[in-house]
Amino acid sequence: MPLARTVPLHRVEAPVPGPPRLIELPNGTPVWLVTRYDDVHQVLTDPRFGRSPVHAPDAPPVVDGPSLLDSRDSMGRQDGDAHLRLRRAVGRAFTPRAVEHMRPWVAGVVDQLLDGFVEQGPPADLVTDYALPLPCMVIHRLLAVDDVPTERLLRWAEHAFAGATAAPEEGECARRELADFATALITARRSKPGDDLVSSVVRATGREGGIPEAMLVNLISTMIVGGHDTTMTMLSNSLLYLLTEQPGAWARLGADEQAAEALTERLLHLIPLGDREERPGHVLAATADILLSGVMIRTGDLVTTDHVAANRDPAAFPGNPHDDLFAPLPKPSLAFGAGRHYCLGTWLARAELQLALHRLADRLPALRLTITADDIRWRHGTVTRSPLHLPAAW
Repeated sequence: MPLARTVPLHRVEAPVPGPPRLIELPNGTPVWLVTRYDDVHQVLTDPRFGRSPVHAPDAPPVVDGPSLLDSRDSMGRQDGDAHLRLRRAVGRAFTPRAVEHMRPWVAGVVDQLLDGFVEQGPPADLVTDYALPLPCMVIHRLLAVDDVPTERLLRWAEHAFAGATAAPEEGECARRELADFATALITARRSKPGDDLVSSVVRATGREGGIPEAMLVNLISTMIVGGHDTTMTMLSNSLLYLLTEQPGAWARLGADEQAAEALTERLLHLIPLGDREERPGHVLAATADILLSGVMIRTGDLVTTDHVAANRDPAAFPGNPHDDLFAPLPKPSLAFGAGRHYCLGTWLARAELQLALHRLADRLPALRLTITADDIRWRHGTVTRSPLHLPAAW
């Protein structure tokens, strides 16, 4: 297994930021790789770089992975009115104000897990006992799908976000099962809506009109599994980093909830969410001739962005990123994208990460891992990567 697949994500090397350069995707398709912060930001915010042309029915495939995120029905693959209708349908539920109203019950979920954690006593597994059940419990409540066993949710997530190296047969079955569940859930909430997020989205799509059913099914499916995958991945990787390399930050994290907010921004900026070995960055198509850092991108050329390289661009983020984890970032991080495709779930993910880290450090200031970072076994095969286990004591 290549070294890049086994080192912690905060240590993964990224290309040195520079002008756009031509590379090939795994299937041989030529594409411009964009790595500088300002260039990546322009690509993500300039409407002349489109996503839908890349995934038009008559366009050759550029991504071989079966992930829901790469489906032609995914919100992340739409442009213009189709994209705006989907974002409006779900956007109100994830605004900073809406998430602020969720914080008390998210904190309650965190405390419930911690109470059991402390009562059980060491040793414990920070993944299976904390990082994994926390977002599962949150998404169960948010979507009102308490009847879905956590094991099934995890199986769906594993295959819904499968990377290019995943086995296809079992994955197709799991993705079909997830789509059938989402379809039935949409039908049930249309006939008997509640105060859950699925009902809210179904009502909003009715108001918006013109949203194909396949796109709605993909959206609900992605919410069911994506709502926990990002947080579980980020929390596990953050705990690994803090407990192995930042003991001073761990102590301050537990003592100061406001500092935890600043630290969360730094962690999201520093630790990549995706596994680039499984899935490259988003691929876009230029719909006009565009000059980017002195390089002419021609109409029809494909472009992909490297957010890790951009987030480590010294022109945008000078100094060592590990030196002060509580200092404000000089520019907005690109961890969740930018512009019209900025990730809708980012505020909920931030809230979960802040609360989970601060309250764990507060309750267990002497928490330590009982293995080293080099001994970690990694979860592979999906578009994200995180430790399978983090055995710990206190």
